[in-house]
Amino acid sequence: MTTTTLAKKDIQKLQRAIVDGLEDVKAHDIQVFDTEHLSALFERVIIASGTSNRQTKALAASVRDAVRDSGFAKPRVEGETNGEWIIVDCGQVVVHVMQPNFRQYYNLEELWGDKPVRLKFGATKPVVNEVVKPTKDKKESVKPEGNLKRSNAAKKGVQKAFPSKAQVKKTLAAKSAAAKVPAKKTTVKKVTVNAPVRTAAKKTPVKKTPVRKAATRTA
Repeated sequence: MTTTTLAKKDIQKLQRAIVDGLEDVKAHDIQVFDTEHLSALFERVIIASGTSNRQTKALAASVRDAVRDSGFAKPRVEGETNGEWIIVDCGQVVVHVMQPNFRQYYNLEELWGDKPVRLKFGATKPVVNEVVKPTKDKKESVKPEGNLKRSNAAKKGVQKAFPSKAQVKKTLAAKSAAAKVPAKKTTVKKVTVNAPVRTAAKKTPVKKTPVRKAATRTA
């Protein structure tokens, strides 16, 4: 292989590690741009957003760890104190981790975004199959004396929880005796109310006055 092909493979490996590090901390709107024709200092610019200072700092730390784990030199980090715009210098690749308002204001896509790089996001990482050792079923050695003690204790518990036969007979006899006793009837006395007697009104006698005849005069 020539040196150019090796260099390209290294760049692809580096940008893959950076994108994986950004995706691990849920970065927003990851963009990769080819800047080989614009600057001789670096060949890729990667821009990503974080919603808070805490997330941007976590994104920068994740990128730094991912680059080191891939076998590259430790990158330099600037702007980590405030977390509004953090630059991670990985040599041939420069990463800008910005909050949305700063990213919209400075608009780095217009400056470096002539050649966007198509990259598969959400690449699956190799899963290591875990070897599960079979567990042996351990049989507990229980002595017969222990079983007898447990059974006796269980019987005692049942006896405490439920009444005995004698107690049940007593309660049934008491219920039957109570059922045989007739209930006392309460007699309701009828109250007779005398109707009022109507009395005839007394008639007052009317006195008749005698009529006197007028005396006839004779001639």
